[in-house]
Amino acid sequence: MQRFAFTMAVLIAGLVLSSPVPARDYLGNLSANPYNPNSTSNPYGAGSPYNPNSATNPYGKYGSPYSPYSATNPYATQAPRLYDSQGNYRGKLSNNPYDPESVSNPYGRYGSPYSPDSINNPYGAGNPYNPDSPTNPYGTGWKIIGGE
Repeated sequence: MQRFAFTMAVLIAGLVLSSPVPARDYLGNLSANPYNPNSTSNPYGAGSPYNPNSATNPYGKYGSPYSPYSATNPYATQAPRLYDSQGNYRGKLSNNPYDPESVSNPYGRYGSPYSPDSINNPYGAGNPYNPDSPTNPYGTGWKIIGGE
């Protein structure tokens, strides 16, 4: 009986360890700082239109207006996600105004100019004086994570 239990434990552990985990790509930081190499506002850094993983590359997975993973596709279903410096989720970097988690949804938690969690609220998460705010021209911004 012990051998059977051990065999089952090994089999279950093998299944758990071999299950596919979706890939996550770091795409840079959503930031107004053009001097930070990780900023999407830096055309020679993370914001380069030639970088294959850039949200500003119109032919890439995350910048194409036709990709379901793109920040610029208004119908994207799996747009890149935003995280602040403490690791808090801040919504999807998406042009989709109908996605409830999109920063472009004017009625959603992350897109409303009245929500404290919104990048579009200059007195909340979008405060340009906050060091990690994406609207601070000298700040670090928020991490952009793409993937399934």
